[in-house]
Amino acid sequence: MDKPTLALLLAAFAPAAFAASSADLNVFGTITPSACAPVLSDGGVIDHGKMTSKDLQPAAPTRLAPAEIRLEVLCEGETFFTLTTVDNRAGTSAINPRHHGLGLTPEKEKLGSVAFSLFDPVADDNPVKVITSSNGGANWSESIYLGHEALTSFAALDGPNTPIALKTLNARLRTFAIIVPATDLTLLDEVPIDGQATLQLKYW
Repeated sequence: MDKPTLALLLAAFAPAAFAASSADLNVFGTITPSACAPVLSDGGVIDHGKMTSKDLQPAAPTRLAPAEIRLEVLCEGETFFTLTTVDNRAGTSAINPRHHGLGLTPEKEKLGSVAFSLFDPVADDNPVKVITSSNGGANWSESIYLGHEALTSFAALDGPNTPIALKTLNARLRTFAIIVPATDLTLLDEVPIDGQATLQLKYW
């Protein structure tokens, strides 16, 4: 009996000798017909300038003046999308974990927090409202929050809190920064306010 015949015999008897189990492996995804690009004015930079330790309240948090830049989203066609952020200074938010951190002093003390909010959004020349979801899009509610603990989208001004497809979006992105009490910080040298976040656009 030559080897090819032996191989055929083994193949023929294998199902009777070995029990087999199987599992399905599925690969899913969606190819969107259009792409979107988020753009921030001023290069996405908010600069509060220099302040002295005397500008900070000694025993209470100090709220810095709100600052504002423009957010624009340009899509090739009407597209469903959500916005969220990645806190690049994760673990340094001193006031509220839903907000973003402002970095640490050389002594590893948390400087404070910064919150992002969206105001007066206009989509395709029509005013819209900001909506957010904290459960991955299962439920939506009206909110101006933009951050890493929720999805942010946009809905018709007089419609339900349901994301709509947009081609262009313009909105005011306002930041609210707060510094911990001066007595909580070691301020012997200059300490930079070092908040940084990445704005992410995800197709919905």
